[in-house]
Amino acid sequence: MLNLLVMAAVVWASTACSNLQSQGTGSNTLQATEFAQKIKELPGAPVVDVRTPEEFAKGHLPDAKNIDWNGNDFNTQIAQLDKSKPVFVYCLSGGRSGAAAKQMRESGFAQVYELAGGIMKWRGAGLPETNNNASTGMSREQFEALLNTDKIVLVDFYADWCGPCKKMKPYLDEIALDMKDKVQVIRINADDNQSLCKALKIDALPVLQVYKSKNLTWNNSGYTGKDSVIAKLK
Repeated sequence: MLNLLVMAAVVWASTACSNLQSQGTGSNTLQATEFAQKIKELPGAPVVDVRTPEEFAKGHLPDAKNIDWNGNDFNTQIAQLDKSKPVFVYCLSGGRSGAAAKQMRESGFAQVYELAGGIMKWRGAGLPETNNNASTGMSREQFEALLNTDKIVLVDFYADWCGPCKKMKPYLDEIALDMKDKVQVIRINADDNQSLCKALKIDALPVLQVYKSKNLTWNNSGYTGKDSVIAKLK
């Protein structure tokens, strides 16, 4: 019974996160292209990245200001912004920015625009990004070379911040061990391989892909259980 309750909680959390990514959390939640256009329409309005400094360093919107929503001084830093003027808020996939935007509205900000789906959707739309510590990561050619095998290839696109990714990792490790004779499991950190994710149109996490004879036979976005994955590997 406990396992069923835990699994239900994981599925609920994944669904909630997915809904945040696709729908946002308020009337001023905009899709990536709309968000970019609104920034152009409101020059000088602050763009606030509420991720951690480590995440921010791996890439962020041009001219964005990093105010970590989980930091001890979040309220102090946002208090320095003009609450009477518009402000833009985003995170990596939508969850934290939704909570931050709600908190800012409740604290008196007149106009808060949130990026639906976070910077993952921004990257997926091919919009400009500043990355002072950019690493090339894996190329498309290197990725395709990994598919050159007689085994079935299971690719896991993940990130360290992604809750569902963490829940799935233990059973993916089990699959890698128990099915090693016929299945090759490849885990790719989306933060460290941004160019590859753009090329493959990975704009949400987690994503699982199954390749058989180099052909993509299954592509799943969001949390999924071990039994579902094994069924796609047969």
